[in-house]
Amino acid sequence: MTEVAKRIEKLRALMAEQNIDAYVVPTADFHQSEYVGEHFKARKFITGFSGSYGTAVIAKDDAGLWTDGRYFTQALTEMEGSGVRLMKMFVDDTPSTTEWLAQKIPEGGKVAFDGRVLSMGEGQEYEEVLGAKNITIEYEVDLIDQIWEDRPSLSKKPCFFLEDKYTGENVASKLKRVREKMAEYGATVHLIASLDDNAWLLNFRGDDIDFFPLVLDYVIVRKDSVDLYIDDSKLNDRIREEMAKNNVNIHPYNDIYEDAKKIGADEVALIDPMQMNYALYKSLPCKVVEGANPTILMKAIKNAVEIENIKNAELKDSIALTKFIYWVKKNYDKMEITELSASDKLTALRAEQEGYIRDSFEPLQAFGEHAAMMHYAPSKETDVVLKEGGMLLSDTGGGYYEGSTDITRTTVLGHITPELKKYYTAVYRAMQHLSAANFLYGNHGWSLDVLARQPIWDMNKDFQCGTGHGFGYLGSIHEPPTGFRWYIVPSKNEHHQFEPGMVITDEPGIYEEGDFGIRIENNLLTVNGEKNKYGQFMHFETLNFVPIDLDGIDPEELTRSEKEWLNDYHKACYEKVGPYLTDEEREWLKEYTRAI
Repeated sequence: MTEVAKRIEKLRALMAEQNIDAYVVPTADFHQSEYVGEHFKARKFITGFSGSYGTAVIAKDDAGLWTDGRYFTQALTEMEGSGVRLMKMFVDDTPSTTEWLAQKIPEGGKVAFDGRVLSMGEGQEYEEVLGAKNITIEYEVDLIDQIWEDRPSLSKKPCFFLEDKYTGENVASKLKRVREKMAEYGATVHLIASLDDNAWLLNFRGDDIDFFPLVLDYVIVRKDSVDLYIDDSKLNDRIREEMAKNNVNIHPYNDIYEDAKKIGADEVALIDPMQMNYALYKSLPCKVVEGANPTILMKAIKNAVEIENIKNAELKDSIALTKFIYWVKKNYDKMEITELSASDKLTALRAEQEGYIRDSFEPLQAFGEHAAMMHYAPSKETDVVLKEGGMLLSDTGGGYYEGSTDITRTTVLGHITPELKKYYTAVYRAMQHLSAANFLYGNHGWSLDVLARQPIWDMNKDFQCGTGHGFGYLGSIHEPPTGFRWYIVPSKNEHHQFEPGMVITDEPGIYEEGDFGIRIENNLLTVNGEKNKYGQFMHFETLNFVPIDLDGIDPEELTRSEKEWLNDYHKACYEKVGPYLTDEEREWLKEYTRAI
């Protein structure tokens, strides 16, 4: 019996003692964060699956893990022997967690979870679906904590303040804008539980989640004051000064639940059902108005200062990644380079850049068949040596004071087969078509996604995930409310029309389990184009300048416009990055960005 299987056995014993028919374990902290600190990796603990997205449901005689196409291969590998079945979300007729529970649990049964790690919206769905079968819900039950003997403690790492030269807007201005939106909703208080929203609103950052500069906290915005719930040992004098100036009162982190119960019955609370945990929602005694946190759209539309800073960060990052590709190509057959050592090398090159703080997410360095797992990250157990005839997929990013980056390059080592070249070229074409889009204001990600998907659909293939996502300024690397996806997922806040100042990734791919994976990703800035009698046209400006591997490109597969775009892009790569390279690196880059 595997270690995970033993944990599930212990969990089921506790479930039996409390007459619980099924226990739900989502991937979340108390703030609905996409990536969580070590203390909150309960779903990994109970399933063995380490991916960033998924929900486990443990029943008396069955168990399932729901995740999307990014993680199918990885989940099957990591959960082997656990007894947990993979439930492929958005594939065929796979039931949702609530549908599965409604089918599985007998009428009058009991489903339990820790309501602090389940979103309000999900909790309401459980109420509706399971209530129809008279199934009881218990939301104040943390069974994982009872069996996780060496569970890591909550982070105590310090915060830092982000000055106006980086944010482009002070705290007072941001609070004013939020209060104006509250008034539109008729709200007198606004509870914000999402960490990236609070970080943006109060202009501080921290280190409570690996790779993400965020802080565990809650915020209540009132008409004339703000209540901040946080471990105050993390705060320095600069932050305290700024909080005092804006009438922000500091309270212990866990006091939020009791204080929420004390909000006056005559108050009206604005809350985001997808960004608020279910337990906190259930604590509120007042009238509730549901709506997306106003900060979500505010922070997604970058101001002029942020845009200029992001461009600086992207250039620094492009220098580091170009140096990395040069190093890999020149040395993979001269010295032993593994996925892990390659990852360390790239992080070191980023660290040489001024203003670097940390990688913006866990580096994904995947060679050969590992690249078929879209979000594979190497470990000591899985690490492999780079070899001739394969490809290294590097999906990485840097966090700088000037902003965050997220970029993927697939690097060819030596010679690859004509078939792989065909696939590589198709991925480039997919990325290029979306990058070059010209469209009218009012378009959404789901209306443009087909531009990237078509070259791959033409091969009767698909990459079974979104094509791109918004990304934050020293916040969450996956940032709503805009993304590229050909279908709408109601639970994902990614359906807002494109606005000038939004930044988004463009990252199509082709993945063949057990064989290879290819992904090319650029970062795009949404800008206004020509305005005429037809309306406001818009397009994307590419922010990063890292060459695309010509060793993987078959020019015969490209149209004239696809060649021209690539040649123009490579010319810009050489002009912008070349001055920061050594003579040898620059000479290599000149050849590597040649016109085709």
